Amino acid sequence: MTKFTVISGSSSEELAKKLAKKLDANFIKSQLRIFPDGESKITFQKKPQKNKIIVIQSTYPPVDENLIQTLSIISKANEYATEVIAVIPYMGYARQDREFLPGEVITMKVIAKLFKSVGTSRIIVVDIHSMIGLKYFNIKSKNVTAIPDLVKYFAKLKLKNPLVVSPDHGGKERAKEFAKLLKTEYITLEKQRDRKTGKVEIKSTNFDEIIGRDLILVDDMISTGGSIIKATEFLKKQKCARVFVACTHALLRNGAEKKIKNAGVTKIISTNTIPGKTSLVDVSDTIAKAII
Repeated sequence: MTKFTVISGSSSEELAKKLAKKLDANFIKSQLRIFPDGESKITFQKKPQKNKIIVIQSTYPPVDENLIQTLSIISKANEYATEVIAVIPYMGYARQDREFLPGEVITMKVIAKLFKSVGTSRIIVVDIHSMIGLKYFNIKSKNVTAIPDLVKYFAKLKLKNPLVVSPDHGGKERAKEFAKLLKTEYITLEKQRDRKTGKVEIKSTNFDEIIGRDLILVDDMISTGGSIIKATEFLKKQKCARVFVACTHALLRNGAEKKIKNAGVTKIISTNTIPGKTSLVDVSDTIAKAII
């Protein structure tokens, strides 16, 4: 009997299959039916063995739908498992980890309680937006990074004197680590966002070291692409060569991919935490190592 059984939600089926293969685990697909009123009905395709169960499901849009399905799968898995490990490659609501304005609900605190209430033994996430969010989990929790996986991809590209760029100070450490692994330099842009309107402006001055170099804009996630677009437009004015975007989670909402390309980005490379055209980097090996 294998040590693990991997049960996938509908949002992470391909990644779940890859993870099961890496762990030499049983794979069980969960069938999903959405009723006309929006309710989800989930059925396991076969009965799990009495062993450790890994439930893998990203909670990208529709976030609430994928979240309730994840919790439902974990709850059912608990009827069979000696331990339930929740792997949430992309954790929705991770940006709501504190009260920025008076009266705001800290949704990550609510979600942490929900995962515990359905019987999650431990939880693994990939490049969560803020580590503050994991502090709300009163179960074993671990964040793993996809940066080494992304760097491996970029190391194979024929880049001209690459320079890693963080679009803001919040991503400085991420860019620093990316540059270190790629054996190159990095810079950080000065970004200012209006908390109420969401409008983003780049406040940085000119950077001479940008001229003629291929740039890699590194971020943890891209939603509408506003920050990346502003950064690209600014960098293009500094007479750089090509601009690439590397991110773990490519949500790419509201036509973001087209807008980013129109701003001058050559290629967007993301991981398969969220499946899509840009998800060219597989993180199953990184997740497998975190489980073992």
